[in-house]
Amino acid sequence: MKEIKLTDSEKGLMDILWEKEKAFMKDILESYPEPKPATTTIATLLKRMQNKDFVGYTLYGNSREYFPKIEKGEYFKEEMSSMIDRFFNSSVTQFASFFTSNAKLSQKQLKELREIIDRQIDEK
Repeated sequence: MKEIKLTDSEKGLMDILWEKEKAFMKDILESYPEPKPATTTIATLLKRMQNKDFVGYTLYGNSREYFPKIEKGEYFKEEMSSMIDRFFNSSVTQFASFFTSNAKLSQKQLKELREIIDRQIDEK
């Protein structure tokens, strides 16, 4: 995937597109809570996201139906990998150690994590 990241505003808009899968401008605007952003703001975000190759559209007359060009899971995976590379020297072990010692996880949550890891080990 591209090394280009989404801003917080763009990520909020992508969340709407990931949920809807396809949406016209009016559908996107309706999905925002009050106070809703201006149409021009959304148009600017969409244009930037098209330039970053995260969003595409289908033209129907004068209307554009927008859609995400990357799946949410794929974006999240790339973001996590990038974070681990930047902050934990590409070490998943360092990340896991930091996460488990600083996330204030309950015993139940730690056991659930262990079960997830054990399932991954058993599948390989």
